Amino acid sequence: MTRRMAWGARAAAFGATAALVAAPVAAQVSTIDPNEAGRLAAQGRTVVPAEPQTAAPAETWETPSAAPAAPAPVPAPATAAPGPEQATYQDNDIFGAAEGVFGKGAEGLARMIEKIIGEHGRPNAYITGREAGGAFAVGIRYGSGTLYHKVEGERPVYWTGPSLGFDVGANGAKTFVLVYNLYDSQDLFHRFPAGEGNAYVIGGLTASYLRRGDVVLIPIRLGVGWRLGVNVGYMNFTEKARWLPF
Repeated sequence: MTRRMAWGARAAAFGATAALVAAPVAAQVSTIDPNEAGRLAAQGRTVVPAEPQTAAPAETWETPSAAPAAPAPVPAPATAAPGPEQATYQDNDIFGAAEGVFGKGAEGLARMIEKIIGEHGRPNAYITGREAGGAFAVGIRYGSGTLYHKVEGERPVYWTGPSLGFDVGANGAKTFVLVYNLYDSQDLFHRFPAGEGNAYVIGGLTASYLRRGDVVLIPIRLGVGWRLGVNVGYMNFTEKARWLPF
């Protein structure tokens, strides 16, 4: 019994001694930078390598992708304005219309139209019709026909007018009128006085020159009957037939 108590006292004493020894050693243990390990080891200190610290991942910002731009609206194709060739009658159209009035092979018709187109260009409208009149110093003319406009189509027209000058006789005439610069067919319905322009006499055909503003009329007539002289006056166009020539 005495021996067991002696061993217990020795074990207790050994444990106390170990605790006293371990305490200073633990006090000397520290966590250091690995780069300082050699220097501290030379000083007799116990070195425990520091655990490497993992850097926190840098925050990244994602730029929100821009929404795809909506496709630009495709403009509707603009309607092209009629060019010079589309807004005027071609030579063949004019010759065909004139032959429809005077008949094919009318003496001097082709030469007269070629001469007028050569000097004034192609018209954008024309009138086909008939007229009757008479004169003894003072003449009176009545006519009716159809206006053909390159853009606006066709419509009936009527005209009257006096003629002053050295006129004698009576006649009935087929009439073909070349019309220039008539952009609105309603502008035809006015009085067109004789203007300063060339007058043509070729074969049995005569042509004169009338003007109001920018609108120019060149009536070509093939007369039946006897009408002598040079006449001046005007043509007054109306939408309905009328008896008064003035």
